[in-house]
Formats: sequence, C-alpha cells, structure tokens
Amino acid sequence: MANITPSKKLTIKQGRVFILISVLVTAFNLRTAVTSLTPLIEKLQDSFEFSNFLIGIFGMLPTMAFAAAGIVTPTFIRKVNLERTVIVAMLFAFVGLFLRSISPSIPFFLLSSLVALLGMGMGNVVLPPLVKRYFPEKIGKMSIYYIVILQVGTLMPAFMAVPLANLYDWRFSLGVWAIFALISLVLWLYIWFKYPEVKAFSATEKKLMDENLINHNSDVSVALEAAEPLSQEEINDRKKGKVWRSPLAWGLALMFGMTSLNTYAMFSWLPRIFTSSGASEVFAGNMVGLFSALGLLSAFVAPIAAVRLKKPLAFIIGCIACFILGYLGLLLNPMSYPMVWVILVGLGPSTFPFALTLINLRTRTSKGSASMSSFGQGIGYLLSCAGPLMFGLFHEWFMNWTAPFIFLGFCLIILLIGGILISQPRYLEDEW
Repeated sequence: MANITPSKKLTIKQGRVFILISVLVTAFNLRTAVTSLTPLIEKLQDSFEFSNFLIGIFGMLPTMAFAAAGIVTPTFIRKVNLERTVIVAMLFAFVGLFLRSISPSIPFFLLSSLVALLGMGMGNVVLPPLVKRYFPEKIGKMSIYYIVILQVGTLMPAFMAVPLANLYDWRFSLGVWAIFALISLVLWLYIWFKYPEVKAFSATEKKLMDENLINHNSDVSVALEAAEPLSQEEINDRKKGKVWRSPLAWGLALMFGMTSLNTYAMFSWLPRIFTSSGASEVFAGNMVGLFSALGLLSAFVAPIAAVRLKKPLAFIIGCIACFILGYLGLLLNPMSYPMVWVILVGLGPSTFPFALTLINLRTRTSKGSASMSSFGQGIGYLLSCAGPLMFGLFHEWFMNWTAPFIFLGFCLIILLIGGILISQPRYLEDEW
C-alpha cells in the first residue's frame, strides 16, 4: 500500500463554473491562428511579396506544430500539472498571435505563428483530461460542448478575416484573436490562484504519478479514493504493448493523417481556387467559413454513427465519396455551384470525429486508448504536414489545379486503406 492518505474528491462549486467557462474559452482558441490567416494570404503577399511555395509552408505549420505538441505535452503534464500546462498553452497562443500581427518580416511571421500554434496544439491535448478531472460525471455532455465551441472558433475567423481587414488592415484582423487567448490565460490564472483546492489536487496527483499509481490519463479521483500501487507484473505487462505493431493503430494513423492532410490543404488553398476563378476575396473567405461550419454537423453526427453502425466502413466510404464529388466540382467548374462543392468537401472530414470515437471503440482500457490516441494523432499530424505544401508545389510545377487534386485523390486511397484497417471489429489490447 502506498504511503498516501486517501483524499476526498475535488469539490469546487463556484470554481467549477469558472473552470467550465475557461474550458470553453480555451476551446474557442484552438484554431483561430489557422482559419484567420488563409483568407488573407493575398493581402500578405502584397505586403511581403512571397511565392506560392510559402503558402504551402503556412498550411504545413499547423499540422507540424500540432504533431510536436502531441509528442511533448504528455511529458509536460507529468512534469508540472494540467492547470499549469493549459496556462502555458494559452500564454504561447496569446504571445504568438500578438507578435504575428506586428511582424516586420516573413521569418518573424513564421516564428510567431509557430509559437501560437504550439500553444494551440498543447490545448488540443490538455482539454480532454481537464474535462475528465473536473466534470467526471458529465464527460459526454462536456465533450460535445467544447468540440462545438472549438468548431465555432474555427469558422468565425474565416468569416470575419476579410471584412476586418477591409475595415482596418490585415494586422488588426489577425491580432484581434489574441484577445480571446488573453481572456483564457487570465481565467486560468485566476482559477490557479483563487482556488487552493486546485493546487492541492494537482500536488496529490503528481505524487501518485511519481509512485506509479496512475498515469496522466487515469481517473485521479478513483486513485485518491483507493491508492493501490500496481504490481511489478502489471507494470511489466503494460510495457509489453507495442502500439506501432498494431494494424488498428496504423489504420487510425492513416485515417487521421489523410483526413487532416485533405482538410488543411483546403484551408490553405480553397481561397486561391475561388479567386483564381474570378471570385472576390470576401466570397472566398465565406467559402472557407462554410467549409469550417460543416465541422459542427460532423461533431454531432460522426460519433453517433461510429457507435451505432455495425459496418463503420460504409460511413468512411461515404465521406470519401463526398471528398471526390466536391473535388471534381472545384476542379471542373468551381463557380457553377460553389456552395454545393464546398458542402461536399466539408462533409468529407467527418472521418476525423469518427476516428476519434473509434479510438475508444477499438480499445478495452484507458491505457490502450491513450496509447492508440497518442500514436494516431502524432503519426497522423506528421503525415498531414505534406498536404498544403505538396498541393502548392504541384500547382506551381504544373501550372494548373488538376495535378494537386490528383495528389489529394491518391491520399484518399490511403485514407480508405486506413478505414479498412480500423473498421475491423477487434481490440488493440488483443493485438498486443
């Protein structure tokens, strides 16, 4: 038995209200650096005079930063705690967004963007365990809340970017989102200093983690109720699992990576596709906003489909079909039925929340779920880095949109392979 006196579950009545607000404000901030930029690319080109190659770099930065954050944030949480990690995340987001808006040069712009995106990537990792810690009895409901708010924070900057830039300038349009990161930072600092129960809970959790009683994905309240150490045999058994040897895990990584690759390629290049066909910047920005808005529908429908469908591969094939039809419309005649093409392409990434749900449906334990999630997101975001960059390079090399869309079509084949692997009714732990 560990020499730890069991403690009561954390109870913060008024504090939980502030925590709920802070979680939702933080969720709002997790995509603002991405979708506030792409509608303003041409205005940035006028200011800094860069090539189409750099547009691909801009599109690659989010996935690269999110992959890096996914790798380092769990260790960071273990070394400090959840609350301090989210404080650092929002500090990075605020500083990066603010510095980006006053950038004197492209290198400075890229570096400040990377800082902001690293903060947002850390927020991606830290929000689910925060929900689990403070709202263990409402995990499903709270998850829907913050995912919906995340989607709102994705589409609002896309819709508002060009109007704000026309009203003031592109620097104001990019910098205004730093205010929301600052609000989130202030809220978490207030919680940390106002409620000593938070510090006490975090300190107890860290002690349990150091003594190998729990990991950062565990239900801490249960560990506090009955702090029994793992036997050496149990610890050795857990270490035997090699997630990278599992076809299920690779299926998730391919599905997650190819979905993100296609999504961020569209975030980066959808405005240029429309403006090159004669559309205005405002119209192109609205189309990015519509593309983002479809994520709200996906957030509600895809998890339900993953749970209820006996053959989940049918849903994946349907999403791929939406991608293909939308891409054909954008390639052949984008201005004929632009909203139809964007809606179809926007429904394609429903495979993202679908894959997130399959993580828990294809694992037996929280340890397996954490391993599969970490592997799938880490490898997936690394793979997706190539999307915006390669799309831009193919466009520049062949001077048309056909070659870039052929590239995305090849990636959809890989997505289908990943979907086939993860749709098999088996569990990760059984493959270990």
